[in-house]
Amino acid sequence: MSRGAKRRGAKLAPFLKWAGGKRQLLDVILRRVPDHIDTYYEPFLGGGAVFFALSSRKAYKKAVISDRNHDLIDTYRGIRNHVDEVIRLLGKMPYDRDFYYRERGKDPATLPAAERAARIIYLNRTCYNGLYRVNRSGKFNVPFGKYKYPTILDEPLLRTVSRCLRRVSIREADFTAIIRRAGPDDFVYFDPPYYPLSDTACFTAYDNCPFGHEEQERLASLMRELKQRKVRALLSNSDVKATRKLYRGMRLERILANRPINSRADRRGPIGELLVRNY
Repeated sequence: MSRGAKRRGAKLAPFLKWAGGKRQLLDVILRRVPDHIDTYYEPFLGGGAVFFALSSRKAYKKAVISDRNHDLIDTYRGIRNHVDEVIRLLGKMPYDRDFYYRERGKDPATLPAAERAARIIYLNRTCYNGLYRVNRSGKFNVPFGKYKYPTILDEPLLRTVSRCLRRVSIREADFTAIIRRAGPDDFVYFDPPYYPLSDTACFTAYDNCPFGHEEQERLASLMRELKQRKVRALLSNSDVKATRKLYRGMRLERILANRPINSRADRRGPIGELLVRNY
């Protein structure tokens, strides 16, 4: 059924498809997470696979999650604060090409909070290959996707996510801002836009502010600052010479990950990634 998933309960899990999602690497990442966490910080939230996995395990006392993507944060807040209305709206949205482009063309700034959240979930579930991409003006520009039975509404999952988010601080901020108060009993997981795999490659924009080399350097400096403050931090990035140079002296581990969300099929196979620990 395209209208929604038919199940009584829902395991806590991501409700959005997101480029660079960590579902397939959860076991690897979770084995490196400390046993005891006071406050968990995740400044590049994305689909939130690691956050939801830790939440389901009750692995932290408090959590602060953030992203600089306004649409994404609006969606998390919409589900937390208005889940009934988000579900009602999604239940009325058809899998239809014309409807898709009408939704895509709307200015989210003119919409109520619940409608903004429902719009992003709908576009995410019905756009081409589950991509989130915006143009330089910040407008979503992914074309309509062709699916047999897309699940537009998963009500049990959205309600489970909403209950989880009620106990969480959700912020839209630069990655340095949300961890200023982090201390030795806390833990930070960074999953930034990845460093390009080649000089000619670039990160597919998930907002209209590029995350370039300067930002990568700021992040590497922050990892070192956190180490001095005795705040444990784990970071994911691409395994290229530039990232190995940025994080020289820290604990580096190479892992392989499949990346199915890419506009080019030849770039969806296993890709080397780097896990960096400052502890």
